[in-house]
Amino acid sequence: MKKTIFTGAGVAIATPFFEDGSINYDELGRLIDFNIDNGTDAIIICGTTGESATMSDEEHIECIKYAVEKTAKRVPVIAGTGSNDTKYAIHLSQEAEKLGADALLLVTPYYNKTSQAGLIAHYKMIAESVSLPIIVYSVASRTGVNITPETCVELAKIPNIVAIKEASGNISQIAQIAALCGDSLDIYSGNDDQIIPIMALGAKGVISVLSNVMPFETHEVATLCLENNYPEARAKMWKLQQLAKDLFCDVNPIPVKYALNVMGFKAGPCRMPLYEMSDANKAKLEATMKKAGILK
Repeated sequence: MKKTIFTGAGVAIATPFFEDGSINYDELGRLIDFNIDNGTDAIIICGTTGESATMSDEEHIECIKYAVEKTAKRVPVIAGTGSNDTKYAIHLSQEAEKLGADALLLVTPYYNKTSQAGLIAHYKMIAESVSLPIIVYSVASRTGVNITPETCVELAKIPNIVAIKEASGNISQIAQIAALCGDSLDIYSGNDDQIIPIMALGAKGVISVLSNVMPFETHEVATLCLENNYPEARAKMWKLQQLAKDLFCDVNPIPVKYALNVMGFKAGPCRMPLYEMSDANKAKLEATMKKAGILK
């Protein structure tokens, strides 16, 4: 059995920007503290929600450095270091290890894509370049590449590939991964609206967008699932379900950054080409936030 990186709810944390597009590190620190103070079990920095795709190499490394120092070992810091360029993913992964990250999150190659054999070779090369534990990230809706259950079996044979963030939305596939891999590969839900069914299949938790705005409640749902208290977990999740849905009424992280701004955080704008949400979606999201008790 491999060592589990974390259990519960890890936040795929948003990166606050000033109006000129530069990173607002003070506000990033405030968001990190807000999450940890409210029970979040891990900080995932420079992921999709963190807009890593538009970060320069220097920004990416500095952001990981800041998160590691600010978190100060209170919870694990998982650095997003994936790329469609294997060489660049190795570079980022090695830098994250030097900076003290606790683990890596590696999304499947996008645009140029690859075969399942290519995936195995890609991840193996990165894994052999570092000693940190690795979470592979399957999100075909963004990358065009799915990690099949059979490929998961092969990836699980690599000693420091310890988990998968599963955001395919395919519960049958996730069940097959769990059946084939067992304790050799931890599973994390990559979708907030599927926390309970995926954890019922044995997942160790969720890497969550919802945690940005409701960290305690998301942690609570995941913890109840870990305790096999599914009736109470369901009751709590039903109250969060509409918010989890509406946080994806536009392309992530546009809605969650808007939500953070109206909550009083200085999350700032998204970087282009991500564009401001429509007034109709803003109104819908604010109404749902009021029902959830975030806004008055």
